[in-house]
Amino acid sequence: MSTTKTPEQRVATVFELLENSSQKGHIGGKMTRLDHALRAAQLANNDGADEETTLATLLVNIGHLIPAMEQPIISHFHYDTLDRLVDVAGNASVIDHGRVGGEYLRNLGFSDKTCELIESNVLAKRYLTTIDPDYLEPADIPAGTPGASPHYSSLLSSTDMSEFEKDSLFKQKVQLAKWDAAATKATDIKPPALNTYRDMAIRNLLLSMKMLY
Repeated sequence: MSTTKTPEQRVATVFELLENSSQKGHIGGKMTRLDHALRAAQLANNDGADEETTLATLLVNIGHLIPAMEQPIISHFHYDTLDRLVDVAGNASVIDHGRVGGEYLRNLGFSDKTCELIESNVLAKRYLTTIDPDYLEPADIPAGTPGASPHYSSLLSSTDMSEFEKDSLFKQKVQLAKWDAAATKATDIKPPALNTYRDMAIRNLLLSMKMLY
C-alpha cells in the first residue's frame, strides 16, 4: 500500500479490515472481532485513556486481519504453507499478532506510541500471566491454534519482568492488555459505531506526519 494515500484513505483501509471482520467470530466465537475491538476501546475510553492509547486498544488485534495482499508492507514476515503470516522464527501472526499489526500500522504512518503499544501486546499478556495465573482463561486463547497456549502462558523470568517494568509505557501496555482481555466478557457494553473513531485515527496520522517535519 502506498503511503502517498491521504490519511483519510489510510484510515479507511484499516477500518475496512475491521468492518469486514464483523462476520468473523473472535476468540471462542463469543463475539465478532469488530465487536471485541469496539468494546475494548470503550473500556479504554471509560477509564480516561488518551487518544493514542484508545486507538491502540481499538486496533490491537488488527494483525489477525491483514490479508495476504498486504504482505509486502510487513518486511519481517511471510506466508507459510498453511497460509499463516509468520516471522523468520516461524511464529504465526495469530500468536504474535501485535508485532504484525504494529508494523503494518507503522508503515501506514500511525504514531510510534500507538504502534508500540500494539507491538507489545503479547509481552504484556505474558507479564500479566506471570503475576496472575488466572489472567488468561482457556476461552481467552484461540482454540486450535498451534502453539498458542504455550506462547500466551509462557512465563517471564524475573529479569525479563524487571526489564519490562522499566519501560516508559509499561503501565499503558499492561492496562491495554487488561482491556483487551476484559472486552471478551464485556457483553453488557453497548459501544458506539466504528466510525466514531475515524477522526481520532486521522488525527493520529496527522500528528505523526507533523512530527516528521
